Amino acid sequence: MAHQIELNPVSHLTIGTIGPPGNRTFYLQGGRGSQTISLMIEKEQASMLANSLETFLEELEQKHPVSMREADESVMQDMRLREPVEGLFRVGNMGMGFNETANQIVLVAYELVDEDEEPDVVSFWASRRQMKALVTHARDIVAAGRPVCGNCGRPIDPEGHFCPNRNGHRH
Repeated sequence: MAHQIELNPVSHLTIGTIGPPGNRTFYLQGGRGSQTISLMIEKEQASMLANSLETFLEELEQKHPVSMREADESVMQDMRLREPVEGLFRVGNMGMGFNETANQIVLVAYELVDEDEEPDVVSFWASRRQMKALVTHARDIVAAGRPVCGNCGRPIDPEGHFCPNRNGHRH
């Protein structure tokens, strides 16, 4: 039987990695009080989440503008992963929504499972400010990986890089 966990609201929401560039494991992590939930995600999911959240926040601002006081609020947030980091499950897909009454965004993560199985689900409820911080931080985390070769677009390892474009080989 699938489980559903709801953190409403989160006091901590971040994306982080463990491991060296090229061998990093990405995590989506949220917490409320003493409860912390870490979910394994792919680098591409982190990047797509940042892009999707940014678009969602822009659309939300047009439909439901925040007050000037809320817009000016800026609070530093600790975006580091909280230890211990133990992945509850690998995320298959994510969705988001908005509760107008509570002025909160919900990020829903579904477990990656076979078609005939019910996924576990975790819902992270957060403020717009927390989500904006998540967008910025996720982009920084994704960009902090291995540099990309300007000729072929593949990552460059610390040991070096075989570039098929520079050696006359294309696959």
